[in-house]
Amino acid sequence: MLFTDRVDAGRRLAEGVKRLRVEKPVVLGLPRGGVPVAHEVARALGAPLDVIVVRKLGVPRHPELGFGAIGEGGVRVVSDDIVRRSGVRQADLTAVEQTEEQELLRRARRYREGRPRVPVDGRTVIVVDDGVATGATAATACQVARAQGATRVVLAVPVAPRDVAERVRGAADDVVCLSSPDLFSAVGEWYQDFSQTTDEEVVTHLTEAAAARSAPVTSEVEVDADGVRLAGDLSLPAGATAVVMFAHGSGSSRHSPRNRSVAAALRDVGLGTLLFDLLTPAEETDRANVFAIDTLARRLAGATRWLQERESLPIGYFGASTGAAAALQASTDEETSVGAVVSRGGRPDLAPHGLGDVRAPTLLIVGGHDTQVIDLNRAAQRELRCENRIEIVPGATHLFEEPGALGQVADLAAAWFIRHLTQGGTPPVG
Repeated sequence: MLFTDRVDAGRRLAEGVKRLRVEKPVVLGLPRGGVPVAHEVARALGAPLDVIVVRKLGVPRHPELGFGAIGEGGVRVVSDDIVRRSGVRQADLTAVEQTEEQELLRRARRYREGRPRVPVDGRTVIVVDDGVATGATAATACQVARAQGATRVVLAVPVAPRDVAERVRGAADDVVCLSSPDLFSAVGEWYQDFSQTTDEEVVTHLTEAAAARSAPVTSEVEVDADGVRLAGDLSLPAGATAVVMFAHGSGSSRHSPRNRSVAAALRDVGLGTLLFDLLTPAEETDRANVFAIDTLARRLAGATRWLQERESLPIGYFGASTGAAAALQASTDEETSVGAVVSRGGRPDLAPHGLGDVRAPTLLIVGGHDTQVIDLNRAAQRELRCENRIEIVPGATHLFEEPGALGQVADLAAAWFIRHLTQGGTPPVG
């Protein structure tokens, strides 16, 4: 089978994997040549597109011999047998890993241009390349995707030699290969145009894919929250898999730039968002109202029921500061069935009825320099009986104003919501 170019190969490959659409997969392209192919696959499936950046770890003085590989998120795939037989000191192996990690991070930043990595935890992942020659890189990418939390990994390529296609099956749950010729010398011979893909082209493909998925249908809505009409902004990307409701903190509103930044990142990975005011303009003038957690929680629960009548999608809460206390309290409402809660710099200690009844999986994110709030969150964590985790963002203060801090919050929140609200996630208990 001869392909015109990578776009043609991607369109034909999309036909070969269209049955996977029902699994709501994430498509990961191997840079550089695999990305234009992956772009066509993701477009046809309506799936998120990202790169999967991996780096081989070569034995010092014998770099052609790989003792393992690394991927983003601290993923390490290491062969203890090769390490043992190489006889190389651990310090030298560590130096190789540190060098390759720096290059991995540089490339990932270059390709995404500040966008968060698409979480794969609990998802079906389709790893795409423009072809396979030896199979080593493709197999490593599949191993890394699984180590990052993917529950099912499918390798999809336009062409590979028959024996390599069989060999790679050990690293993936399934392999889709359009052409497996017996006579094979190079991937490029099966393309009319196999010109080199540049870094700039990779960036363009990823940017276009992110823009297509994050161009949401946004509506100004009037939320019915426990009988009170409140202004809100409901944004639903095409093919949204869930909706995250934002509960802002004291002195804030639906216009909070920090919450809007996180909301934009969530939409980048296919999640809808609802930002709305918990108080009326008149109520905001009384400072005491921002600490009326019981009232705020009732309104959030009421707004959740209103949203459930409009959209049949899983719902999560993102709460900041005092809004986190309201979110945790509202999640105990038996009528809402909230699937996950994320707290940013939250005050869970202000939840008026205790935390033992919270059943939604809860992630507590706190800045490393926000020492008092860290203590409050650790105390709250001891009360929680649901699945929970605390994440400390190093160097961040209460508002996460430091460079990159809010991006880390968005990455953590996106991964938590994807895991618990979408395909492969864990439903709340109770």
